[in-house]
Amino acid sequence: MIDYTPPTHTGLRILYLDKSLIVVDKPAGLLSVPGRGDDKQDCMIARVQAEFPDALIVHRLDMGTSGIMVMARGKVMERALSILFQTRQVHKRYEAVVARQVSPTRGEINLPLLTDWPNRPRQMVSFVLGKLSCTRYQVLAYDTASDTSRVALEPLTGRTHQLRVHLQALGHPILGDELYASPTVCIQAQRLLLHAVWISFPHPLTGEVLSINSPIPF
Repeated sequence: MIDYTPPTHTGLRILYLDKSLIVVDKPAGLLSVPGRGDDKQDCMIARVQAEFPDALIVHRLDMGTSGIMVMARGKVMERALSILFQTRQVHKRYEAVVARQVSPTRGEINLPLLTDWPNRPRQMVSFVLGKLSCTRYQVLAYDTASDTSRVALEPLTGRTHQLRVHLQALGHPILGDELYASPTVCIQAQRLLLHAVWISFPHPLTGEVLSINSPIPF
């Protein structure tokens, strides 16, 4: 069991705000929604709702992942934004630092994923029962000194832990990943080196395409 010690709340980092939606920058180590137990109530949605009571969740980031989260303002916008996600009109890009040199330097990972029920919340590859899962990747840089690669990731589907499991299956787990990396790879970073860096989607009211970036903290 991973201990939950949320980062100190020093104020919201708002990337976009209007009467329909809020886009915030989630810090690493913070749950997206409350967990089980009184010690897991501090989370991204609770911090946002403290200032914007009408905020509602439409998607999540893993606790260890930092970066862009979109929230609806009110039930009508929650449904409209959820439809955009369901119909794949929302495009996202992440960056990660992974173990070893990735070759080829770009490609597509198609591995079906399934919850590993005896070991929840872990996910696993299952060609029998797994759900279709697809991730595009491109190597941005290779560091010979640390034998690590920085990669851009585009999830074409939105499965739980998709990027983390796909990279592990490729032989390049993300540094700092307590669930999927070996102990030697995990301790190479003090946090999971995965960040939601960019998102693009049509505004549910105006149809204008929003393109929002978040600076990478590692």
